[in-house]
Amino acid sequence: MNVRIPILLFGILCLSHWSMAQSRVQVGADRLETWLPALEGKRVALAVNHTSRLTGTSTHLVDTLLARGVEVVALFAPEHGLRGTADAGETLSDGKDSRTGLPVYSLYGRNKKPAPEQLADVDVLIFDIQDVGARFYTYITTLYYLMQSSAEEGVSLWVLDRPNPCDYVDGPVLQDSLHSFVGALPLPVLHGLTVGELAQMIRGENWGGTAALDLQVVPICGWRHGDPYSLPVKPSPNLPNDKSIQFYPSLCFFEATRVSVGRGTYMPFQVIGYPDSTFGSFTFTPVALPGYDKNPLQRDRLCYGEDLRDSIPPKGLSLKYLLRFFQLSGSRADFFSSPSFFDRLMGNRQVRRDILAGKSEAEISSSWQKELAAYRVLRRQYLLYPDYR
Repeated sequence: MNVRIPILLFGILCLSHWSMAQSRVQVGADRLETWLPALEGKRVALAVNHTSRLTGTSTHLVDTLLARGVEVVALFAPEHGLRGTADAGETLSDGKDSRTGLPVYSLYGRNKKPAPEQLADVDVLIFDIQDVGARFYTYITTLYYLMQSSAEEGVSLWVLDRPNPCDYVDGPVLQDSLHSFVGALPLPVLHGLTVGELAQMIRGENWGGTAALDLQVVPICGWRHGDPYSLPVKPSPNLPNDKSIQFYPSLCFFEATRVSVGRGTYMPFQVIGYPDSTFGSFTFTPVALPGYDKNPLQRDRLCYGEDLRDSIPPKGLSLKYLLRFFQLSGSRADFFSSPSFFDRLMGNRQVRRDILAGKSEAEISSSWQKELAAYRVLRRQYLLYPDYR
């Protein structure tokens, strides 16, 4: 549909100050005084997790809004839960927040989309969750389903925007036949959008029947595309620092193989290894680690491989790590422990076939350039921030 959404008054106020020194990034949540008055008399639900806080504070957005007199009636929690402590893929149940007594509806359990009755008493649903810029990072799928439900139930949805710390456009665009929770939208692996811009794209393209949604985006101040951004709070248990976030888009595909990416260590997504000394001289042993991973791949086995902690992360998507370990495995088809999951993560079946056929990284990446170029054109229509790259 290519319908551009007008920037909310909050955005106009932000853009009028763009010429100010950009020494401090203000995320949408930080700009509380610009949007808080619009919540007066509204029944509010929040889609939040442990990243949902004002910059430089340890106070959760839920507690901030309650302290300011906002009528918060419900909470929605994504993968890893409201406080961000659940393992990847761990099923979560509905319950109550122990700190506030508010009902918490899990969007990573039996239902991944809010039920109509869960939004029945809601006027405004606020989404404030830090994304990392990769299609398979499930917070954006949760945003998509929240937008669908809000459109269906006539609820206004606000996105408090946050920077994209892995701000590149690269990789194959999702094929329709590979739609899943780790790939719900026709995006490349690295989509190059903030969650606010992505919400505009979802609505503007009417994905999931969202064209009628009352969407408001509270923009970031002091940030533009290409600016580095260090996350003040780790977005999920196994992305503990900037280096892990920067390697994550290229290493996540190992999750569909028998090769460990350091889950069960204090170096997740910064090391690669397998229990065979031919894979490298660096060693590590995954173990059950509370707060990281309770049952990691290759648990309690000495893994040999590569330490990336002092390496420079790729500026975009790189297949070189995957190809190297595939070759070290003897280029065997059973390198992929779950071919179907690999295809869903990649969003493309041809990449795995090309790897098995022994093609180079340049040959493989050339296969997705046409669709990626079309996506870049689409992306430009929904940008809220300058992009000088």
